[in-house]
Amino acid sequence: MNHVAKTILSPGATVSVNQLRSVTVIEKPDNLFERFAWIYIFCREKVFRDDTGRITRAFWPAGEPPASSKVLELGCGPGFYARTLASRFRQISVLGVDSSKELVKYARAKAMALHNCAFEWGDVLNLPQPDNSFSQLVASRLFTILPERERAVAEIFRVLNSGGKCFVAEPRFAFSASIPLLTMRALARVNGYSREYREPIKATVLSYRHFCALFATQPWSRMKTWRVGRYQYALCEKG
Repeated sequence: MNHVAKTILSPGATVSVNQLRSVTVIEKPDNLFERFAWIYIFCREKVFRDDTGRITRAFWPAGEPPASSKVLELGCGPGFYARTLASRFRQISVLGVDSSKELVKYARAKAMALHNCAFEWGDVLNLPQPDNSFSQLVASRLFTILPERERAVAEIFRVLNSGGKCFVAEPRFAFSASIPLLTMRALARVNGYSREYREPIKATVLSYRHFCALFATQPWSRMKTWRVGRYQYALCEKG
C-alpha cells in the first residue's frame, strides 16, 4: 500500500522549519470492478454459464413460484439473475445486492421497466436486511474473490426464512474463473494505472471437499451439492 507524506499549510501562512508537520495520507486500494465494470458485465452476460433453468427448477419444482416469494441475488454484479427471474415471474419480488456501485448503477438502468426488481449497494458480509427476510437466495461466483467465506454463508443462513432455499454456483477451475480479473488488471496496466487493487490477482476456487465443508458450517435442514462440467453447486434449505 502506498503511503504519501504531504505537508499542509494555510494559504499565505509563514512558518519556521521547526513548525512543519508531516501528515501521512493512506491511499485506499483501487477497485477493479468500479474502474472496469464493463468487462465484468460482458463476461457475466455473454460468457459465463446461464443457470436460470437450474435455479428455477431448484426453487420451484412445480414450475410457478408463489406471489409471496422474495428472492435475493447476493453479489449480483450487473444483476443478471435478479433481472431474469423478475422478468420471467412478475408476481415475485427480487432484490440484488453488490459492493460495486458501478455494477449496481448498470443493473438499475437495465431493470427500469421491472417494477418487481430493485438493486442496492451493500456489503455481502454485513447485510442490512433483518433475519428471515427472503424465501430464496442466489449466489453465483461470489466466493471466488471473497476472503471471509464462512461469514458470508452465515449471512445467507441468517437472511433466509424458515423453509427458504439458497442456490450457489461456483467455478471449479482457477484459470477460467480468473479471466475477468486478469483482463481488468491487464487493461489497468495498459492505461497506466499502477495502484494497488482490493481484488486478488486471480480467483480462488474451492476443491469439492472444501466447497461441501463450507456450507456444512450452517445447520441446514437439507443440503445437496453436485458438479456439472466447470461448475459446482450447492442447494441448501433452512429448517
